[in-house]
Amino acid sequence: MGIVLDKDMDESRQGEAISMDNKEGGKKLYLESYGCAMNFSDSEVVASILINQGFSTTQESAEADVILINTCSIRENAEQRIRNRLKQFNRAKKQRPGLVIGILGCMAERLKTNLLEEEKLVDLVAGPDSYRDLPGLIEEVDGGQKAVNVLLSRDETYADISPVRLDKNGVTGFVSITRGCDNMCSFCVVPFTRGRERSRDPHTIVQECGALFNAGYREVTLLGQNVDSYRWNMTSKGEIKDETKPTTNFAQLLEMVAAVHPKLRIRFSTSHPKDMTDDVLHAIAKHDNICNYIHLPVQSGNSDVLKKMNRGYTREWYMNRIEAINRIIPECGISTDIITGFCGETEEQHQDTLSIMREVKYDAAYMYKYSERPKTLAERKYEDDIPEEVKQKRLEQIIELQHTHSLAINKEQIGKVLEVLAETESKRSSDRLMGRTDRNHKVIFDRKNANVGDYVMVRITDCTHASLSGEIVED
Repeated sequence: MGIVLDKDMDESRQGEAISMDNKEGGKKLYLESYGCAMNFSDSEVVASILINQGFSTTQESAEADVILINTCSIRENAEQRIRNRLKQFNRAKKQRPGLVIGILGCMAERLKTNLLEEEKLVDLVAGPDSYRDLPGLIEEVDGGQKAVNVLLSRDETYADISPVRLDKNGVTGFVSITRGCDNMCSFCVVPFTRGRERSRDPHTIVQECGALFNAGYREVTLLGQNVDSYRWNMTSKGEIKDETKPTTNFAQLLEMVAAVHPKLRIRFSTSHPKDMTDDVLHAIAKHDNICNYIHLPVQSGNSDVLKKMNRGYTREWYMNRIEAINRIIPECGISTDIITGFCGETEEQHQDTLSIMREVKYDAAYMYKYSERPKTLAERKYEDDIPEEVKQKRLEQIIELQHTHSLAINKEQIGKVLEVLAETESKRSSDRLMGRTDRNHKVIFDRKNANVGDYVMVRITDCTHASLSGEIVED
């Protein structure tokens, strides 16, 4: 199965082609995934559903009977790339009239009418909660009909499905713990495309993590739009739904997953400043296999902008969470998301973002210009009034400052001996491996006798702002 992962939102594996071994027989499926880690995880669910219905897989779109694109609506440029890809597939369809082209995910829900009827780019549209219906939707298309299901659910939709793992390395995997989002950030389309937040049974999460470890995986990332609001058998107000069943919050879930095996590293994404509790931080500090790394989006360093963004916290609250992280988990790696040029942002407010960056000194950051998205509160209520050239200038200042901080933090690692989980061979040479530290720093090193999936001790000898390099320390 060809999986193109274009992590426009929050991961380092942007544009990487992901594949799994072909299976013989049945219709051939080709799948591409764009956007966030949650989309990639969903693609593994889609693969499982269709393979169980007799589909085989292909890494070449030219061989496919069914082409599905798992889409992202978080930014306008992501949507445009997907449209261009659909046009390429439609040109191929002129030579293969029986080819089925469909879109999944966030863009599917938002643009179903445009893509099905007006632009006529797809035959099938399936929203994030309708993947179980894909075999039936494909049958409808084979019968000459357009097919669509974008209904959103209030229940966890795929907890009983064992995802087909599509990543290359077989070392790191994603495990979804929640779906949807109840945070109505004014710039974000996710609540409209993925629906209300719901949490997954913790025992199925633990079972999936255990199965991954037994299959050779050595790291899992627990995924949710807001992992800190994970609640099993509890309402959003903390009330118990069923008195006969236990409750589980995110800190407790972390401890349950950490107990799967001490050699299974645990990461999670994404945290929300308004919901992160000290209990979560203490759970991280308690367990060596929960990585000392937190992705804590700030978006802006100015409280007035944060209020306009409907983020639910102030600059002071955010810095309180940073202080707690540094106090409870010394040497913890912290990364963030930053949006520049939000509606009405003044130069002074932009400077506040630069100043909070200087206070925190993030290990890494995902940095973007504001892109207005339809249906959001910001689109309805505020004017996107910052000129493009101002947005670009501010973004360049943010990127330059972050590179300075990343380089300084990486230089501090030189001379240290760090435990690294080897994830893949280096892109430049099979004689070198790439792995990550507990703090999520990428490290390139000569492999010697090490293999992908091994934990190795590496002495750091050099760095750039993006990565470390070093050599294995012999026993």
